Formats: sequence, structure tokens, C-alpha cells
Amino acid sequence: MNMNTITPPRWMALIALSGIGMLAFGLYLQHVVGLNPCPMCIVQRYALIGVVVVAAVGWRVRGWGLAVSALLLALVSGFGAFTAARQSWLQWYPPEIVTCGRDFYGMVENFPINRAIPMIFKGSGDCTKIDWTFLGGSIANWSFVCFVAFGLLGLWVAFKSRQPAA
Repeated sequence: MNMNTITPPRWMALIALSGIGMLAFGLYLQHVVGLNPCPMCIVQRYALIGVVVVAAVGWRVRGWGLAVSALLLALVSGFGAFTAARQSWLQWYPPEIVTCGRDFYGMVENFPINRAIPMIFKGSGDCTKIDWTFLGGSIANWSFVCFVAFGLLGLWVAFKSRQPAA
């Protein structure tokens, strides 16, 4: 199938549906399998919710609205990819002193936001733990791949939506 056979708004719909599927799988891993998300996993979930919302809006708008939402999708995906890359790095090179710090909500509730955000990206002991793998990659590795794909598709949609129809 040629990428040109699917219109840019439909790509946004596919991205939104893919994100919903990923969120559903994350909830399955949490509530059925019993894996508890670490602070960086929760940040990635919020980024994925952002991807779904922006892609759903992009699916419904046309013209400049589609281009702007596609660029915003690339930006949100970039943030998610950064978080997943940081977690992957921590999994590959765990810190010498591993401490199980506060959970995400404990950090946000007990510290000002300017102190909580760096603590989240520092990663706690549970952020380095690999509970699940698929084809040799952890959840963070696969999240990174998906966020990069969403971001690249967002840039492609932004580019294609501003070209005149042939």
C-alpha cells in the first residue's frame, strides 16, 4: 500500500486509534498482569494521551488546522520519545545507587513542580526495572519506537497537508 492512498486526516485517525490501543495495552499490563507503572511510565502515558487527543483533533480539521495539529503531534511525540529514551538509558545503564523513590503522585503532591519534574526524570529504582519484554525490547524501548513513528508521521502529515492536491 502506498502512503499516498491514505489521506493525511486518515493518518491522524490511525495514529489516534494506535494510541488508544497502546493505552489499553498499558492498562491491561497494569490491571491484569499486575505491573505497576513507574513515574516515567506515567509521564509517557500522559504524553500518549496528548498524542491521542491531538491526533483526534487533527483527524477532524482541515487546512492550516490539520498542519498545526500535526506539528503539535510531532512536538508531543517528541516529549514522549525523550521520556522513553531517558528510561531506556536508565534501564541499560542503571545508576550505582538504586533507590525506590517516591511514586509520581507523591512527588507532585509533596514538592513544588520545579523540584518534582527533575526528580521524575532522574528516575527511581523502579524506572530501571524491566518487567516485560517483547522481541528483546522493554516497554520503554517500544514506547520510544512508537513515539518516534508518531512524530515522523505527524511531520509527514504537516508537510502533505500544506501541499496543493494533485
